Amino acid sequence: MSENEMKTLVICEKNIAARRIAQIISSGNYRQSRLYGVPYYTFNDGEWRIIGLRGHILKLDYPPEYNKWEGTSLMKLVDIEPMKKVESKNIVQAIKRLAEGVDRVIVATDYDREGELIGVEALDVIPKVQEVRRARFSSLTPYEIKKAFENLVDVDYNLSQSAEARQIIDLAWGATLTRFISLSSGKVGKDFLSVGRVQSPTLALIVEREKERDAFVPTPYWQIKAMLRSNEISFPAIHEKGKFWNEGEAKKVYDAVKNAKKGVIKKFIKERKEEFPPPPFNTTSFLNEASKLGYTAASAMKIAEDLYTRGIISYPRTDNTVYPPGLPIKSILKKLEQAFPKEVKEIIANGREKPMRGKKIAHDHPPIHPVEAVKKEKLESREWKIYELIARRFLATLSKNAVVEIINADIEINDEIFKAKGYEIIEANWKNVYPYIKTQENRIEGEEGRIVDVVGIKKLKDETKPPKRYTQGSLILKMESYNLGTKSTRHEIIDKLYKRNYIKGRTIVPTPSGIAVTEALQRGAEIITKPDMTADLEKKMNEIAEGKISLKEVVNESRDILKKILRMLEERKHHIGDALKEAISKQNFFGKCSQCGGNLSIMRSRKGKRFLGCSNFPNCSNSYPLPQKGSISFDGEYCKVCGAPIVTVTYKGKWKQCVNMNCPSKSKK
Repeated sequence: MSENEMKTLVICEKNIAARRIAQIISSGNYRQSRLYGVPYYTFNDGEWRIIGLRGHILKLDYPPEYNKWEGTSLMKLVDIEPMKKVESKNIVQAIKRLAEGVDRVIVATDYDREGELIGVEALDVIPKVQEVRRARFSSLTPYEIKKAFENLVDVDYNLSQSAEARQIIDLAWGATLTRFISLSSGKVGKDFLSVGRVQSPTLALIVEREKERDAFVPTPYWQIKAMLRSNEISFPAIHEKGKFWNEGEAKKVYDAVKNAKKGVIKKFIKERKEEFPPPPFNTTSFLNEASKLGYTAASAMKIAEDLYTRGIISYPRTDNTVYPPGLPIKSILKKLEQAFPKEVKEIIANGREKPMRGKKIAHDHPPIHPVEAVKKEKLESREWKIYELIARRFLATLSKNAVVEIINADIEINDEIFKAKGYEIIEANWKNVYPYIKTQENRIEGEEGRIVDVVGIKKLKDETKPPKRYTQGSLILKMESYNLGTKSTRHEIIDKLYKRNYIKGRTIVPTPSGIAVTEALQRGAEIITKPDMTADLEKKMNEIAEGKISLKEVVNESRDILKKILRMLEERKHHIGDALKEAISKQNFFGKCSQCGGNLSIMRSRKGKRFLGCSNFPNCSNSYPLPQKGSISFDGEYCKVCGAPIVTVTYKGKWKQCVNMNCPSKSKK
């Protein structure tokens, strides 16, 4: 039977991908229908059937009898084999019907661990067929899709098993440790405390950074700064000592030079250098750059995934920073001329001979790059900014090195040496294409022996600064350096920490409960908060994908580690519970009740709605409604009009509001 005669079912990860693939391989001659409410596509008189899933159609969970938190032995839970439950019944029904009578199934889900597992899950629910094949692609472009379907390969069961191992391990760790912490603190129900194999060491990084900042004692220092002028160009210079740790010494130097009117250039070294453009984007570097534009890691990844499924950019989950030889760079460049005509014209006329390379080479997907040109008006504002970032990064990697001039000058003022540094862009090249990396130019005119004017001299006091808090981008870089999570999961872990109210803010600050959970785990079983064990398990899961070790071996090893941790935690259960209760009480304090002086805290109604209630209820019934979405915090501020607490609400933005809906200030226009 030839391929053209084979009845074929194509399984895609999402409906949007299914529709695009149907359009490409049928040359637009397809029909859309629905089965159990699920859209699918056919062509060649129904010989080809294409359906999109909604991600995982099977979910790992424990048997119902083990889902009761109280009364279930956590040690026993570790060894329970989870069940695969159908997550999307209508999709499963539709796949089964569409698979009837087919000769071949082609898995065309995203090509990574999760995508391979999603495809295998679909294979598990349909009858056995004559042939199962895999289409691998990195972008939803006609060229890549046609190439993938002309060069089908085998399903990679090792790759899918590495993803399944992660599911099994993370379920066991999350369920047992979350139950332990929540039950110990009495924090069960909707607001339970969660613990995770990757989540907890990531949170520990944030908490440790905050403790470093709290323990930091600033040290004062002084600098002597001169403002000089040569040929009508003004430039700064700093005393050669840099920082004076003794004010008396700084004052002595300052007194010696403060009235000077002239200086003389003793050394003037001018050097031209080339600055390389940044390497191609992989997932980590992309999310780091997107965070600088104000995007959360989760929102940047969602936008990138949407652009990918619409055939606009390549697959956004990749470790690779080297373009593969077969990538049609000239073709992509020609397309981008529509959106970036000036930049593309310059690169075609004066680009670099070979694209810029990064240090990481992977063979699953190329670096993130545009595959189609899109004009600004065709995308939403937030989508355009992400697309432009990716497109400009691609263009930068094809641009020539920038040429800059660096000057180091020594200027003598009343026998004291001051140092000046000049930086001037001679040829911007890639810097014109990629404006996201800011460089401050500082011109210096002069030569050895030239006299310069001293415009002014200041003695400046400053102090050493504590280590900076993480941003989402810098935290992802840190997670990667410790091998915490994967390119596909790091942004999800950070998002989960925000949703669990363990961290807050754009520059990340741990909340009292985030600190308490971390400290409790550090005292009870420090191994949970260290990256070493989790990184080792990540390595083992990679080895499953490479066929070097079995799923069963890795899962059993993780269970042994988890049992050891549970034994350690049980020994300190009461101490851990008390510490957590105290921290949660502190976090839930939202000010004093204006009617009786009791403590206001977040409570929930019978319908699950949150509100601020008084600790002296039922003797005091004072309460205030709260927004039901987003995170809410209290920083000790009270309304000057009515005396009620002012809370900070973070949900698609950030604002402060008085919780009293009847506050007179709210009626003022």
